[in-house]
Parts: sequence; C-alpha cells; structure tokens
Amino acid sequence: MKYVLVTGASRGIGKSTARLFARKGYHVFLNCNQSVSQLEEVKAQIEADGGSCSLTTGNVGNPDDVKHIFETISKSCDALDVLVNNAGVAHIGLLIDMTDEEWAHVIQANLSSVFYCCRAAIPGMIGRKHGKIINISSIWGTVGASCEAAYSASKSGVHGLTKALAKELAPGNIQVNALACGVIDTDMNRQLSEEERKELEYQIPAGRFGTAEEIAQMVWDIANAPEYMTGQIIGIDGGF
Repeated sequence: MKYVLVTGASRGIGKSTARLFARKGYHVFLNCNQSVSQLEEVKAQIEADGGSCSLTTGNVGNPDDVKHIFETISKSCDALDVLVNNAGVAHIGLLIDMTDEEWAHVIQANLSSVFYCCRAAIPGMIGRKHGKIINISSIWGTVGASCEAAYSASKSGVHGLTKALAKELAPGNIQVNALACGVIDTDMNRQLSEEERKELEYQIPAGRFGTAEEIAQMVWDIANAPEYMTGQIIGIDGGF
C-alpha cells in the first residue's frame, strides 16, 4: 500500500486529486480545516468506489495542527509516498486596503502551510530515500496579478521553496515540484461575474478554464515521473 496526504481535499483540485489517487490504489489521508462535512462526503465517495482513505482534519497553516495530523498519519504508516500541498485561500483587493490580519492569513494558508507539511513529511521520506512532494501553485506566482498582491507573493514563495527544497532533498532521492495552475474552474473562481468570466476566457488561448480533473491528472503524472525530474515549476494554463 502506498500513502498520500492531500491538503485542502474537500473540494476542487484537492478532491479530484484525492479521488484519483484512491482509484489508483493509494490510501489517501484527506485533509481540510473547515469544510469537514464536505470532506466526509469525499471519504464516502472514495469508499463507495472501493478506495481506502482516512480523515486528518486541521489547519495546515498552524504548526500545532500539522504536528497532530502527522501523529495521526504515523499510526498508519512510517512515511508518506506523496505529499500534495494543495490547501490555500484567495484574496482580491487593493494592497493599501489589506489589513495585517488578512496578509498574515494568506501567507499562513498558502506558504507557511507548505513549509509545515514538508517539514513534517521529510524525515520519513529521508528514512526510506523515497518520496514525492507536489505543491499546487499558480501562474500568478510567476507573473503576478493586479489586486492579488498577497496571493501572488505567497505563490512566488511556494516557487522559491520548491526549487530550494528540491536541491536540498535531491541527495535523499526525494523529488519536489510545483504546478503553476492557470484559471481553473473551482469554487475559488466562481465568485467571478459572467462578464468577468467571459473576459478571462477570451484571454486564454485554449478558450476555457481548466478543470480540477486536469490538474489532478497532472499531479498523478508528476508523482509517477522519472526521479530525475525535480525542482520544476510546471505550468498548466491553457497557453495563458
């Protein structure tokens, strides 16, 4: 049995990723912080399909919660085979209007969470000289987005952390890569008006938003990529 932790697994990319890994025979540790009832629905769907999973709820932006999550995981396995850092939040608004608390929340949820989960997962992976860490990021981490300064900064941080950690862990045969997602049709983007959506679709060469299932497939492909591939920020954005 192989083991994967998917953070932010109650919906969208996390949910699709969790269900795909379960179908492929992994035991999936399902994580979310607030949408526990939705996470329980994901668990029920996986089990109805004959898959294996368990709940590891908690705020991955909080180091104490992450410690508890990995204590729970350690009761089932010595180490994760794959860590998918997917949990995150968006924030749209002018930087000058952003409060200290809002800034801290975005950085904790999107960047510190990756640090905390990587720090907890790495010892077990090093012990086996095997492991894949896949960080779900955004093209805004590369090019930036107006009125999303904190979000863009947090994802730029994920890119830097990915590249640095890949070099640090390469001697231990642990691969670290990130997916820089374009505009994906998830709840995070459903706040857009129909007019805003059409304007964005017009700017995307593929002419549409990506799907959570497409991102999940890329996560699976990276998890099964040759070990020589590490430290990469892989764009999946419809040519945007």
